[in-house]
Amino acid sequence: MNLEFIRKLPIPAEIKEQFPLSENLKKIKAERDSEIAKVFTGESKKFILIIGPCSADREDAVLEYTSRLAKLQEKVSDQIIIIPRIYTNKPRTTGAGYKGMIHQPDPNKAEDMLAGIIAIRDLHTKAIAETGLTCADEMLYPENHRYLNDLLSYVAVGARSVENQQHRLTASGIDIPVGMKNPTGGDLGVMLNSIMAAQGSHTFLYRGWECHSHGNPLSHAILRGYVNKHGASLPNYHYEDLMYLYELYKERGLQNMAVIVDTNHANSGKHFEQQIRISKEILHSCRQSPEIKSYVKGLMIESYLEDGSQKISDDAIYGKSITDPCLGWEKSERLVYDIAEQLALM
Repeated sequence: MNLEFIRKLPIPAEIKEQFPLSENLKKIKAERDSEIAKVFTGESKKFILIIGPCSADREDAVLEYTSRLAKLQEKVSDQIIIIPRIYTNKPRTTGAGYKGMIHQPDPNKAEDMLAGIIAIRDLHTKAIAETGLTCADEMLYPENHRYLNDLLSYVAVGARSVENQQHRLTASGIDIPVGMKNPTGGDLGVMLNSIMAAQGSHTFLYRGWECHSHGNPLSHAILRGYVNKHGASLPNYHYEDLMYLYELYKERGLQNMAVIVDTNHANSGKHFEQQIRISKEILHSCRQSPEIKSYVKGLMIESYLEDGSQKISDDAIYGKSITDPCLGWEKSERLVYDIAEQLALM
């Protein structure tokens, strides 16, 4: 094999023993998990906002951003449940570039996976302890999920991973909501097949064990737009798109029919400022159609302290994305208030 083995890393159980979750934080997570699950089962009419940086690049800026979200959550709690987006693994289309905090706790230094595993667990733990909010992360690597599974309240499976069997089977053994994005090519059937697989029970190999999953009834769809054969980004958040997915979803007879709409990526053509308009259009569609309103459970928004994005450097601007461009705080805060006001009128 053309592969160099660097060192044996601790298994998740060892990391959890070394960096345990306190009983108080376990209680916070259990309460948050229950509240969030009720949105997906229809018991709660609250709206989910999964909001935060494209990538969690540095602990101090992410924790400051999450602390601001916690204060905002208190003001919109009647209508909205905020789930901070702390994404510590980043897919790269060509394999090149910043792959997230799990690879590089410091984007300006060399990769260090052991330091990365510790850093991401520490970041998610501090987020709960300092803000009372449990967060979302992307399951880019199914075998790494257990390093964080006792900390997260939401998991996303990305557009490049949604066809992968191991992602689907691992999702079937997770007990919190798992969002399945439509693939980059836009095939909604692939996404729905992934949800069906995740809602089913399976026997499979996971981290050297023969495992049996019991199915995840909270697995659901995420619409993120798509790219056509010419490489152009196209949206799938319009009224017609939401109605079309509703009918496809209904035909499958899946449990807890639900969709989260990603307002960035191909839906915005990576024009981050369009997320404001897109969010409001989706709410308008909810007002026009009881079917759409019944299954659109929330939005995913890329937002950070500063507008836009920047290249990695030693003098990078604090709180500005080093991957996809994000809405800055002032615009994000105003958008959350606007969403809450519109929800109050529905």
